[in-house]
Amino acid sequence: MKVTLKDYKNDVKPDWCAGCGDFSVLAGINRAVVNLGIKPENVVISAGIGCSGKISGYTKAYGVQGLHGRSLPIAQGIKLANQDLTVFAMGGDGDGYAIGIGHAVHAMKRNVNMTYIVMDNQLYALTKGQMSPKSAEGLVTTTTLEGVMEKPLSALKVALSCEVTFLAQAFTGDIKGMMAIFEEAIKHDGFSLVNVFSPCKTYNYYNTPEWYKENLTNLDDIEGYDNTNKLEAYRILEEYNDLVTGVIYKNNNKPKYESILKNYDQSKPLAHQNLEFDQEMFKNLCDEFR
Repeated sequence: MKVTLKDYKNDVKPDWCAGCGDFSVLAGINRAVVNLGIKPENVVISAGIGCSGKISGYTKAYGVQGLHGRSLPIAQGIKLANQDLTVFAMGGDGDGYAIGIGHAVHAMKRNVNMTYIVMDNQLYALTKGQMSPKSAEGLVTTTTLEGVMEKPLSALKVALSCEVTFLAQAFTGDIKGMMAIFEEAIKHDGFSLVNVFSPCKTYNYYNTPEWYKENLTNLDDIEGYDNTNKLEAYRILEEYNDLVTGVIYKNNNKPKYESILKNYDQSKPLAHQNLEFDQEMFKNLCDEFR
């Protein structure tokens, strides 16, 4: 039976603020999995804490909302236990690039086959508009009354330095382009990071939808850009101050973590394997620690 958007619709009404970019992210994910013919029972969303973390409850798929900044460990564990699932980790820029940055670094290096979507509104919105690592220099927030003094973290350059194998950036004002990026990220055989500019219309008065439309450059408009060239990706990010959309970098040669993990049977999900062991096996295991 063909998968439709109706299959992903549940009875929970999102309580995001009017005009929040996260509505578009939710719609984009639902459309992407439908276009790829993925059934809801084969999708898992591991979410963090914050406005973005609510997304796991707004679609009819398996969802987990864990601790702040800890969506990635949960998501990787789920994927390794059942590689037949399409697994997303989701959170905001505070969740992912502040308290969760340590997990992000190792997840990108590890290269488990999953997709990490960061809804980047450049501040902490759920807790009333504090600065985040992505807040623009000079931005006035409830914790920086005279403006942010530091330059924002370049999460995209950090990702490149961590050997991420798929890196992209989207904007919620271009839902068609964002959906296409989501589809490509899902199909990528490895770890995918998609940073999505998702404007907060309640607390961020500077990085508005109009501001993004004026300042973002689509990589398709840069003649000759090669997204398989890491040095070129660094150069473009530096030249455009990270304000680009599209697939920034992809590497199809690095093996995914599952394929190099010793004693990991890829013939069927770990969840479906016999994990029982007899007394002799238990004794041998104990002997290893003597």
